[in-house]
Amino acid sequence: MSYNAAWMLLGAAVCSGCASSSQRDAKSGNVGWAMYNMSYDGVRSSPLSEINVGNVKNLRPVCRAKLGEEGSFTAGPVVVGDTLFVTTPHTTVALEATTCGLIWRFVDPPTKADVYAVNRGVAYLDGRVFRGTPDGRLVALRSDSGRVLWNVKVGDPAAGEFTSSAPVAWGGTVFIGIAGSDWGVRGRMMAFDVATGKEKWRFWTIPMGNERGAETWLIPETAARGGGGMWTSYALDTLMRELFVPVGNPAPDFLTSARPGDNLFTNSVVVLDAASGALKWWYQPTPNDGFDYDLGAAPVLYTTGTGVPRVLLASKDGNLYALDRRTHALAFKTPITTISRTGAKPTPTGVHACPGPLGGVEWNGPAFDARSHTIYVGAVDWCATFESGPVKYVRGGLYWATNVKATSADTGRGWLTAVDADSGALRWRFRAPAPLVAGVTHTAGGLVLTGDLAGNLYAFDNATGNVAFQTNLGGSVAGGVMTYAARGRQYIAATAGNIGRTTFGALGSPTLVVLALGTPEQASAADRAAVAEITLPEIATGTAQNTSGGGAAETTAAGEKVYQLCSACHGARGEGGIGANLQSSKRDLAGIIAYIKAPTGSMPKLYPGALSDADVAAVAAYVMTLRKQ
Repeated sequence: MSYNAAWMLLGAAVCSGCASSSQRDAKSGNVGWAMYNMSYDGVRSSPLSEINVGNVKNLRPVCRAKLGEEGSFTAGPVVVGDTLFVTTPHTTVALEATTCGLIWRFVDPPTKADVYAVNRGVAYLDGRVFRGTPDGRLVALRSDSGRVLWNVKVGDPAAGEFTSSAPVAWGGTVFIGIAGSDWGVRGRMMAFDVATGKEKWRFWTIPMGNERGAETWLIPETAARGGGGMWTSYALDTLMRELFVPVGNPAPDFLTSARPGDNLFTNSVVVLDAASGALKWWYQPTPNDGFDYDLGAAPVLYTTGTGVPRVLLASKDGNLYALDRRTHALAFKTPITTISRTGAKPTPTGVHACPGPLGGVEWNGPAFDARSHTIYVGAVDWCATFESGPVKYVRGGLYWATNVKATSADTGRGWLTAVDADSGALRWRFRAPAPLVAGVTHTAGGLVLTGDLAGNLYAFDNATGNVAFQTNLGGSVAGGVMTYAARGRQYIAATAGNIGRTTFGALGSPTLVVLALGTPEQASAADRAAVAEITLPEIATGTAQNTSGGGAAETTAAGEKVYQLCSACHGARGEGGIGANLQSSKRDLAGIIAYIKAPTGSMPKLYPGALSDADVAAVAAYVMTLRKQ
């Protein structure tokens, strides 16, 4: 048998595995969405066709679940059987997939050790769900009750290490990596026993000593805080037993002269032996990066029309890369958003470059349609001015060196692009009015589903790119948009209400929205009263619930809770990031209040709306306590 023929047979077997991973159940009519990207290969293409181009205009909301924790909401839902699992940074929720009725909720209390309150979702395997936490732990829960089976520390939050990825679970093992590139961590990928939580192996994504790639850090000691964390999920070839890991940016982010060399394995896909963690091969699109151009999205494993196995990478540098999985050669490189200043480096006076640090392809990657051999990918079109400066490492603090100035919020837009998966040629493009970071899903009904940060949920005709359906969910869409069938009926689920990115006024509260087909009359706005609404009890964010006393102490505690909305831009402790460093601010209390009410630059306007006068006063009082003495 030839090498190509062997791979074609393997590809067919992988596709069979993908079908089983979507949890098809002929008796119940269920077709699930069993992991963050639906299947181990990450193709995000559903076999469901009840909802199609001809009838999608009759979509209507079936139920909404307000999840009870404000702040970041970037998770992708997972559906197994009749149960939907979704996470916020500190909660894991199991809902009835057809009604949004609560089955259970696990609350992992926020702690002072939280590095960055964000979570992408769960992995499911054999009656267990697994998730990471903002303070660097990995937790296993019973899927039927939410009972904790084990809870292990896998990172050091004092060093900026945490776990935001949606894990992947397979073969008795759960895989997850450390996040925290921007805090100067030394990244690593790890494997844990699903039954006990015991670590099986680890692979350092920043090599040191005699490890392969260490020579690409020309000043060896810089590797100890070189970044290389993982933000999102992973892909797995279950037949070849290969784990595909997308690795994030080097640190410090914007001063390349502080870490000369290619800085492996940052901004790379590394391919590991799933059983041992041994390195098999890698590809690095952006060596010695100075613009925060992570591989932030999970890879996609697919096969061309002629049977060539490929891996697709979608980068924050604004390009799609397709690699031959046999030869590791680049098959094509296709730009999918505005790109400028290629090859430049940040300077003390500033370099304007596209994409900016919030641009390109973020944590939700492409979808692949095997029938038409088309890739569908969302991207952000948003530039920024990058300034380099003095570098100072403070353990547990952001390690940027030094500044990013985003352009004004009204210049940020999104793209949905259809690309020929064999050649890389563009087929069609749609320009969204706001950044597009949500999950993209293709269906056998001829639809491409996604959403934008203005709160719009879209369904496109996959052949033409024409909008077949659009509705506003009342909150920015930054997590999963996916589909499943339960009890013989197809549903579409979307996450709305993220506050972790500049959101064009469409803030909302983290809410899961489930839609299905109705009659044309039911699809009208007048039928909204018939939608099932559930609101889970609000959990306290931050540590304000532990503060007693009245007066100023009460106000400061309330402000700590509200500050959850600000931390994505200004840092967990006010140390700065995309937003200003609050620790060194010279504004007095009145000045802080005025700035919150009328922000400048790229900061979102939260007042009035998300924040009341009392909220503004409380968070301003809390910000005053963040200043360095």
